[in-house]
Amino acid sequence: MKIYTGRGDEGMTDLRDMSRVSKTSPRIEAYGTVDEVNALVGRVRPTGYDDVDEKLERVQNHLHVLQADFANPDPNEDAPVVTADHVSELESFIDEAEEELEPLRSFILPGGGDAGARLHHARTVSRRAERRAVAFARDEPANEEAIRYLNRLSDALFVFARLVNQRDGVPEESPTY
Repeated sequence: MKIYTGRGDEGMTDLRDMSRVSKTSPRIEAYGTVDEVNALVGRVRPTGYDDVDEKLERVQNHLHVLQADFANPDPNEDAPVVTADHVSELESFIDEAEEELEPLRSFILPGGGDAGARLHHARTVSRRAERRAVAFARDEPANEEAIRYLNRLSDALFVFARLVNQRDGVPEESPTY
């Protein structure tokens, strides 16, 4: 299989149903930003903590499903879609991480050790992906569970960043006003 097809040379791309859309369409912006999040999560692994890395690998697979979901304007029963189970799994990851963390008492500055800072970066891009998804869902069909997933994802990446920073012995810093 060739990696290049030339089909995108005119600024158009194919959706999963083979319909053609502009590469600047809100749908493409949404799943392209999800791809960026996925690459950033991949850049963070390995964190040095097997339990966190296993969760991040699951997240990357979820994000791959989410991209396929957003790329399909009319999914059939065999199409990959994000479900409430994906959201629940992410929520369980958050709950498990929070059990180990001190309660959050104020805002914190994003950063910390290498893995923590990268997770914070991925978190900010996941928020952008969510904004892009909400924007395209105003005018086109979109899976609400996928948008819920992106909302939870930024929370998960935030607690993962806190967790690896705590395990690395990196103190959290609060902003000064």
